[in-house]
Parts: sequence; structure tokens; C-alpha cells
Amino acid sequence: MKLNGGQSKAKPETKPVSAPGAKSDAQKNLKSIPMEELQKKLSSSPDGLSGDEAKKRLAQYGPNEIPEKKENPYLKFLSYFWGPIPWMIEGAVILSGVVRHWPDFFIILLLLLSNAIVGFWEEHQAGNAIAALRKQLAIKAKVKRDGKWTDPSAKELVPGDVIRLKLGDIVPADARLLPGDPVEVDQSALTGESLPATKKPGDAVFSGSIIRQGESEGMVYATGTDTYFGKTAQMVQGPESVSHFQKAVLKIGDYLIVLAVALVAFIITVALFRHDPVMSTLEFALVLLVAAIPVAMPTVLSVTMAVGARLLAKKQAIITRLSAIEELAGVDILCSDKTGTLTQNKLTLGDPFRLNGIPADQVILWAALASRAEDKDTIDLAVIGGVKDDQTLKGYQVVHFQPFDPVHKRTEATVKGGDGKQFYVAKGAPQVILNMATNASEVKAGVEKAVDEFAGRGFRSLGVARAEEEGKWQIVGVLPMFDPPRPQAKATIASARQMGVSVKMVTGDQMAIAKETAKQLGMGTNILDASGLGDIKHHETAQAAEAIEKADGFAQVFPEHKYHIVDVLQQRGHIVGMTGDGVNDAPALKKADCGIAVSGATDTARAAASIVLLASGLSVIIDAIKESRRIFQRMNSYAIYRIAETLRVLFFMTLAILVFNFYPVTAVMIVMLALLNDGAILSIAYDNVHYKDKPEAWNMRLVLGVSTVLGVIGVVAAFGLFYLGERVFHLDRAHIQTLMYLKLSVAGHLTIFLTRTRGPFWSIRPARILWMAVLGTQTVATLIAVYGLFMTPLGWGWAAFVWGYALAWFLVNDRVKLLAYRIFDPTKPALLAKKLAKQPVDLTPAIAARAYEIYEERGHHDGQADQDWLEAEIETKKDREEHNKVGSR
Repeated sequence: MKLNGGQSKAKPETKPVSAPGAKSDAQKNLKSIPMEELQKKLSSSPDGLSGDEAKKRLAQYGPNEIPEKKENPYLKFLSYFWGPIPWMIEGAVILSGVVRHWPDFFIILLLLLSNAIVGFWEEHQAGNAIAALRKQLAIKAKVKRDGKWTDPSAKELVPGDVIRLKLGDIVPADARLLPGDPVEVDQSALTGESLPATKKPGDAVFSGSIIRQGESEGMVYATGTDTYFGKTAQMVQGPESVSHFQKAVLKIGDYLIVLAVALVAFIITVALFRHDPVMSTLEFALVLLVAAIPVAMPTVLSVTMAVGARLLAKKQAIITRLSAIEELAGVDILCSDKTGTLTQNKLTLGDPFRLNGIPADQVILWAALASRAEDKDTIDLAVIGGVKDDQTLKGYQVVHFQPFDPVHKRTEATVKGGDGKQFYVAKGAPQVILNMATNASEVKAGVEKAVDEFAGRGFRSLGVARAEEEGKWQIVGVLPMFDPPRPQAKATIASARQMGVSVKMVTGDQMAIAKETAKQLGMGTNILDASGLGDIKHHETAQAAEAIEKADGFAQVFPEHKYHIVDVLQQRGHIVGMTGDGVNDAPALKKADCGIAVSGATDTARAAASIVLLASGLSVIIDAIKESRRIFQRMNSYAIYRIAETLRVLFFMTLAILVFNFYPVTAVMIVMLALLNDGAILSIAYDNVHYKDKPEAWNMRLVLGVSTVLGVIGVVAAFGLFYLGERVFHLDRAHIQTLMYLKLSVAGHLTIFLTRTRGPFWSIRPARILWMAVLGTQTVATLIAVYGLFMTPLGWGWAAFVWGYALAWFLVNDRVKLLAYRIFDPTKPALLAKKLAKQPVDLTPAIAARAYEIYEERGHHDGQADQDWLEAEIETKKDREEHNKVGSR
């Protein structure tokens, strides 16, 4: 139904699309309803809108752009002063001011500010996801207004506008194609489809996609945040999720707060009962609160991750959000985008179907002569790339070339050979080539069978014809075209499985393409059709959620599906990683626990991701996972150490005051302990550790259990020294305070050598920088105690005694630690292990691991994936046979 210009100026009876923020089922149907009904709903026609009507609609629907969400940097900075650990530090600052302990006041205040500044700086995002999305939109548009073509800004487009789209244009808004020729549209950045899609009149084209072939007009039906592109931006704009790292720090803080408050309340009750002075009671509350605060914990963990981020940067993985390191260490499911991640994102020729015994190289050569490299057409480049010897093409002269057009639907070339003879070549859709061939009746059945077989494997077919005389075409073969897997992708995926990471393919391509790619990569062929899945707000049934969890991959995926898949997997208790490179991946990258933008990703994907890869392929992800697990081990070691030391000081001080009514250490001593010990412990960021072959996760039962056991044993050791000092050697209370300070400092720092290993303390050699830092700070602590800085001098004799005492208990504590691990994290019984050993062994993970080692040994050179795999397979099977022979003796 066409409306004249006067009608198009009238106020629409039906709103073209819902107002921003509104939800309308009608809008969802605008991309599929008949064109006549669409024009009626939009009160428009192929003649476009008038200028006045466009202004009215612009005021009603707003500009065709994505609103940018900005965060106040000052409020962001202040947020670092809010939370359990900051509250504890702030309480200590206030108490130190009340009791006028000014050195404590300024030192603790400095620590508070340092934690906030480090946290704010390290977590600051370099890019803005929404700003990056906005950059993807076209700046100008060709629009028909008042019957004339104009060039307004793309943000001025409104529903009902008629736009012109030509080769190379970025589609500025969601539109339906008006009657005319079909166009080829590159939607890879939006839908993940590896090949350009053919759009016919009436089909929808989405904003952000690119016109690759042809020219057409379209009617805009959605703008701004109502477009497919805009909805993607809204998904990226969702709230930030709390990381597992942040949750772990909060749990540790809560644990220590509850303990400290309970102990302070108990001591205050006893003090009131004893009628102790109010100021001395407040002084105790301050000392106990300072002892309970893991003041440097956020800083040490942040610095550990920052150092790890620099190590990952050397491995071509850039971290944009520090907590992503801890998340990557725990990833157990990796949702991998297919195009450009698992595959090379470039068309490649397969083995052609040939007629009449014509050599495959000859069929490819004739197809290449019907191609032109300077057009930069993806199909032409793939065909030309299939010619084994580039010099062969130079032996022919292309006299005339007819490029692809929507009418002929093929390319043709008139060619003169080296012998001077002239012939004709053509390539195009198989049905087009069959219709023009004189031998079609003889070969049609064979050609159609070949095309069907190629389609079943997810390949696109290209017919090739040749003619000696003009018009007398003979079809000579069919070329299959596909996007091949990346070199080493198969070995990398198998290596990931060996490390406890399940890889799931996520692609916008058809089911056949997804299954064929998954088959080639050894991923399994349980591929789900994502068109049957829900969107963001849809809740899957338990059965559907389980199907998503068990699937090897997903085909025909749209952005809302990717987001939904990640969400469902997270709800089922998985830590999910997501790789991607396009606009379509941005929401899922942001939603995932660890979003990974691969090499060559769009600005949008990079801004939404937590990790950006600079090197191509999945192998760099394996390196990043290994390094992140090492970093996690360091953080876990520090957390156990810090909690154990905090508990040791807390319980020792509380019991000393309750039983002996004596302050064993002063507030200044506590602050000095924190400064020296936590200052040196920053070197743990460089410690030697062994990563696990399974995803890491914060096991708070294990962390709190082991640290509590070590803390309690430390209290026993501390009271043992207190007893010796007071009852055996009859030292005065001032000397005992210095004695206890040195003991808590030396024994406390030795604890890190216990917590850094799960086995005996000598099982993993510590990094040189770690033991040198510990030795350095404890030398300083010893000198402070010996010569009496802020305390009574102790002398070298007593200092040596304390060192000997601490080292003896260190050996005892190492045995206690091993027992604690058996209690809080028991391993499988030996009998079960033997039973499992008798079962058939899948050698694929071992082969993959060795193939990857060979790949690394060769300097990450691609192109030898098959040779690497074969070599690894021979070595692994040989090792297994030798192992079995030894075991049978």
C-alpha cells in the first residue's frame, strides 16, 4: 500500500514503535510483518517522510543513538571507603583519635587512604563499553525527505524514514528493504555469521551491519535503543556483578569483624566488672581492633593481581579488570565464539567436486580467472587463494571481466591463454551455473548431490563453468567453501579439558556448519539450536537448563541467546568464561565471570571484556589460565597466612588480658607488625608455585579451617614463651612486651613458608625475592627489639633465644598444617585410586598436552598442527606402553 506525500505528513494513527523504555510486542513483529502492513503502521511510504513529520517523530522517539551512562569518579572513589574492612580501619582511626594515640592515628589513616587509592587505580576501566558501541554507528545517512535525497546525521533518523544503502555503507538503523535487487550484508559483528547474508526485498537489515554487494532502499522501523544494535548496548549497560574475589574478601572481613566485636564486647564486660579505667579499656579496644584488621589485605591481594597482570601482558593477554585473574583461574566452562576464535574467519576452498575427470587444480584455476582480487570480495579472494602457484595466473590475460550483480548472479571473464586462444569462464551459485550450462541435463543429478553433501557439512557451494565459444557453457565442477579451524585449535581444546575446562562453541552460523566445525575440533556434536532458547528475562525449565549445561555448542545464536546461555550456566554453579570478537559478543562478555576479547576484536568487545588477547588463537588462553592459577595460589597462600596471624594476635592478646590483666603488646607494636610483615609479604606476588590441573575456587571452609588451626597453635606457642619469660626467667612486663613483639614478628613471618605449600614447607622452593624480603624485614624487627625503638631494649641474647624458639615451633606447625589439610580437604582413598587406575585411559588429554608442548617448543609457529598432534600421539602411546610393561612386572 503506497501513500502519497500529503498522507505521509499526517500525524500517525498508530505509533511506529514503542517509546523508549516501553515494551511492545508489536515492535518485535515489525521486522517480519508484510511490507504493506509495515507502511501502514509507520504511516509512511517509499516516498519517505516530510521534514516536518521527521522533526515531530524525532522529538517523540529521541535521537538515533545509544545514551551514554557515566559514572561519577568521586562517588566511585568514595565507594572504596565502604565495606567491612574499611569500616574496621575507620573505627580504629576514630578510636586512636579519642584516646589521642596520634602516631597510630596517622599511620592507620595512611593505610586507609592507600587501600582506597590502590583499589580505585587498579580497577579503573581504560575504555567505556557504551562509547565504543556508539562509535560503531554510521555518522551520516542518505535519507529521502520531502521527496529529495538528503544527508543528515544518522542520529536524526526516525521510524518511517526511507534510506538508501550502497556498497560499503554501515546500516544506520534497523530497516526493511524496499522492492529492488537483493544485497549481500555482512552481519558477522552482530550475529556471528561467518559468511555474508543475502537480503531480499522485505527482509530486515540491522544497524551496524555492512553492505558488501548491491544497492537498495529501506524503510527504517527502529532507531536508537530499540534497534537490535541498541538492545545489545543495553545488555552491556547492565549492573556490574560482584566477583568471587570480592565475595571472598568480604567473607574474610565478616569473619574477623564478628570475632573482633565478640572479643571486644567480652573484654569490655570484664573490664566493667573489674572497674578498670574507661580510657585504658578504650585503649585496649583500639589495640584489639587494630590487631583484628587485615589492613594491608586488599592492597596485597590487589598488588599480587597487578603483578600477575604484568606477567599475563608478556603472554599477550591484557587485563582490564584485576579480579578477572581470579575468575579466569576458576573458569570451568569456556563459551567460545566460533568465527575468528576457533576458526580463521576467512573463506577457504575444500576439495572440489569435478566433472569428466578434470583435475581439481584446473577447476580452481578457471574459477580464479573469473575472480578479481582488487574488488576485495571475500569469495573472490578465497578462490584466488586456492591456486597453489600464483605464477600460473600470470600466464593468462583477462580481456574482459563482468563483476557480480544481482541480475546475472555470477561473475564472468573473457580470457586469452598463453597459446593466444580465447575462452570464457564463469562462477556463481550452482543453480545459476546449471541453468546456463548446455550439459546441465547430463550432470544435474551429480551436481545437486554434491551441493547437498557440501551443505550437510556446512559448506557453501560455488559452481564453475567454462566455454570455448560465447554462450556454450559447460559446467566443470563445484567448489566447496568453508571457514577452517585455527591451527592448534584441536590440541588447545583438548588441553583445556585436561585442565578441567569444558569448551562450548557458540556461533551464529547454521547447525550444519557448527556440527562440522565441532567435529573437526574433536569437541563433540551435541549442538543445540539456540533459536529454541529464551532471552535475558526468560527462565529455563530444569530440563532445558540441563540440556544447555550438557551441550557441546550452540548454533544460530543471537546476542540475547549468548547472554542467556552464560546466565543459565552461572545459575547452575559454573564459573563461565566467554570469548568473542564482535559487537554481538559484548553483552555476554560483560555478563560472563571472565569475558575474553580475542585478537582483532572490535572496540565494543574489548571494552566489555575483562581480558583482551593480542595474539591469535586459543593457545594464549591456555597460557593465561595457567598463569592465573599460579596467581590464585599466591593469593590463597597469603589469605591463609593473614587470617592465621590475625587470629594469633587476637586470641593471645584477649587471653593475656583476661587471665593476667596485662597488655602483651602495645598499639604501636601492632602497627609495626603490620607495616613490616605485610610490607615484605608483597613479594609473594613473585613466588614460585605449582598450578593445579583443575579450576580454582575460594574454599572458605579450607581457608578459614587451616588458618584457624595455625592461629590457635600460634597462641599456644606465644603463651609458652610468655610463661618462660615471666615464670622461668622472671623478666619484667616491659621486657616481656618486647619479647612477645619479636616472637610475633619472627614466627608470624615464618608462617608464610607454611601456607605457601600444601605439602611440607620444602616441597616447593620459595622465590629468592620472597625469602630475601622476609629475612630483611625480620632483621629490621630484630634490631628494633634489640636496641629498643618504641619499646624496651631486649639485647642480642634474648633475640637469639626468640629466633630459636620460633624456628622450633615452625617445624611443629608444619606437621600440624599437614594434619589440618587432611581434615578440611581429604583426598580420595588409595583403594579407589587403584580401582580407577585399572579402568581404560583416554589418552586424548595427554596427547593434547604434549602437542601443545611441541607447539610451544617450536615458538608458537602455526601451520604444523597435524604434525604436532601425530608426533605427540606416537610419543604418548609409546610412553603408555612402557609404563604398562613396568607395571606388569
